Amino acid sequence: MKPITEVAAQLSLEPDQLELYGKWKAKLTEDVWESVSQRPDGKLILVTAMNPTPAGEGKTLTTIGLTQGLNRIGRKAVAALREPSLGPCMGMKGGATGSGRAQIVPAEDINLHFTGDIHAITSAHNLLTALIDNHIHQGNALRLDPARIVWKRALDMNDRPLRQIVIGIGDNNGTAREDGFLITSASEVMAVLCLAENMPDLRARLSRIVVAYDMDKRPVTAGELRTVDAMCTLLKDAIHPNLVQTLEGDPVFVHGGPFANIAHGCSSIRATRYALKLADYVVTEAGFGADLGAEKFIDIKCRLGNLQPDAVVIVATVRALKYNGGVPKQELLSENTEAIRSGFVNLQRHIENMRAFGLPVIVAINRFAADTEAELVQVATLCSELGVKAITSDAWERGGEGCRELAQEVAALADESAADTFQLLYPDDMSLTEKIETIVKRVYRGDGVKYRPAAKRALEELERLGVKDIPVCMAKTPYSFTDRPTMLGAPEHFTIEVQDVHWSAGAGFVVVLTGQVVTMPGLPAEPAAYRIKLDDTGHIEGLF
Repeated sequence: MKPITEVAAQLSLEPDQLELYGKWKAKLTEDVWESVSQRPDGKLILVTAMNPTPAGEGKTLTTIGLTQGLNRIGRKAVAALREPSLGPCMGMKGGATGSGRAQIVPAEDINLHFTGDIHAITSAHNLLTALIDNHIHQGNALRLDPARIVWKRALDMNDRPLRQIVIGIGDNNGTAREDGFLITSASEVMAVLCLAENMPDLRARLSRIVVAYDMDKRPVTAGELRTVDAMCTLLKDAIHPNLVQTLEGDPVFVHGGPFANIAHGCSSIRATRYALKLADYVVTEAGFGADLGAEKFIDIKCRLGNLQPDAVVIVATVRALKYNGGVPKQELLSENTEAIRSGFVNLQRHIENMRAFGLPVIVAINRFAADTEAELVQVATLCSELGVKAITSDAWERGGEGCRELAQEVAALADESAADTFQLLYPDDMSLTEKIETIVKRVYRGDGVKYRPAAKRALEELERLGVKDIPVCMAKTPYSFTDRPTMLGAPEHFTIEVQDVHWSAGAGFVVVLTGQVVTMPGLPAEPAAYRIKLDDTGHIEGLF
């Protein structure tokens, strides 16, 4: 690794514009924005993917490899990624810093405690929770209805039993009521941090968070509970973007960590803005498939941040296409071009969806060792029939050198993009139900929406309160266009079931919970934590 001051120098940043966290990590100070804010923006490249499968797609790997490749061909490029959550790191997915020769480093630090941002967000979230219960215990001057406290507790770990709990049991331990935990990546404080332009905006957004309803059914905010200034003190460092590097020494901003299946799934607006001013090309990633991450990147992050992608890269793999074509996981290493043709409908739909936003699209085929030439040609041919280029990426084996061709094609696509073709999926003034149904019908290709009683009541209350001119954040399984994870390919004529709707007034959107999605994940039968160990020299093994 290069000292982080050398990495920053590639962006013309001086050492006194950094807050150092050892030799390899740093945060950008507030005065960086003052020095770069008048510069023109670089090109914004969004990396998304087909629906994820157990075979793996390599979206983060491709984002890092493409950034390395752009720098290899002489383009000044920076990556903008999310911070990994401890829940998946210790759970099913393991680390989230790329792999092979396309990684960001120091990987162990980034995957574990990093610069403390997620801990700060967890602390700020739980400070608000504690002050709510203390307010009730100390006399409840705001007349909060204990049965209508909508602000849960948060923890950055998958912990299934904490989804639904009872608190306040015992003498003088507060008011007994039902409660629960969500994972920090689903916290509204996380969303607020990622969407805030600066500290005044962060403070204003935190103050608008609705935490409960009073006895007259009036929403009560964090600002009314006088919690915001203390929360800001906990977030004063977390709001600043983090700078690290790729294995090849390229600059990378890693900031914010909302999940894409239960939150809006994008790194922070601040980090993206800094990157656009400091580089000619910014490669950023939206979580999971394009039906979740990319749709939210466009309809939430781009809408609220006045951003516009110049090109979209959709990551696909031969194995994922075969899996969507009906091939069992244990048979994915055998050549099967017919299964690729059958499973291509999944990738095709994502291509069509991204084009519907008026964005130029290219497909990156993340190569695995068992892929045959016939299979790679099949994917490229099927993409060509749609008028889309498909470029094979060897980022895992060869790093930036393995992404030269992809980098050249992506740069050309971004340079030629027309600003007047970009469009959001729906207007601000559309009703919430119309926005939900627009996403279901136009992105997922379902026939309609079924609302459970809790969802109906929530939407009726939001209508009563006049909440409408904000985007919706769909919480859905990432494995299918439907709300049922086993329905692969490109299903049609299905109905999405909405179980509940939550108003994130501070973040500025409404969260729509569909199917069986939960905001506190559980651990699998064999958690990744079982294979993580610290050897006698202090080296961490098994995190990736």
